Amino acid sequence: MSARILIVEDEPRMAQGLRDNLRIEGYRVSHSGDGQEGLRRALEERPDLVLLDVMLPKMNGLDVCRTLRERGYDQPILMLTARGQEMDRVVGLETGADDYVVKPFGLRELLARIHAHLRRERRSVDDLRAYSFGAVRVDFDRHVAAREGKPLQLSPREFELLRYLIRNRGRAVSRDEMLDAVWGLTNYPVTRTVDNHVAKLRGKVDDSAKPRHILTVHKVGYKFID
Repeated sequence: MSARILIVEDEPRMAQGLRDNLRIEGYRVSHSGDGQEGLRRALEERPDLVLLDVMLPKMNGLDVCRTLRERGYDQPILMLTARGQEMDRVVGLETGADDYVVKPFGLRELLARIHAHLRRERRSVDDLRAYSFGAVRVDFDRHVAAREGKPLQLSPREFELLRYLIRNRGRAVSRDEMLDAVWGLTNYPVTRTVDNHVAKLRGKVDDSAKPRHILTVHKVGYKFID
């Protein structure tokens, strides 16, 4: 069955154009014209991907994105906005967005990004279903983790980040490589978002002051040590 896409966009012409072109591509498409309705529909319908404008009435896109992630929605979210400054991209990604498309954008570029994110979601990420290290036990299939028997609250992004680090254990991986593999982003000067996510992850599964498992490799990135 074709993927379901929710468009949250308040500009009628933009919304109609996206709706028509995505339906031509074979997707099942729904639309909301404000942030509050978009949040409600995303939580109720659980679409395979959300196209989310930043500037929306009733509730802005950043708050919608943040709330969706807090409530467990873990499918791709692509932010649509007229803003293109680096800090805007950083804020969008750190609220939980998977990608950031600046208006005006080419239709082919947007469709290519949508295809890539949906393809990444559909394919099997790898054979790493569960893993244990130190006092931490992680079940990646069920998105369940515990430390010394106590449940850990990891976000969907933190699960994927930890899985990627473990899959590459013993090898230093760069921030750009992590952005590409976990966020699906290339050539984006926002590697600070990797540092922020790693810091939060460390605080949950490792020792922030003296890490034993997620180590910083100077001028390179990070390395996982069992």
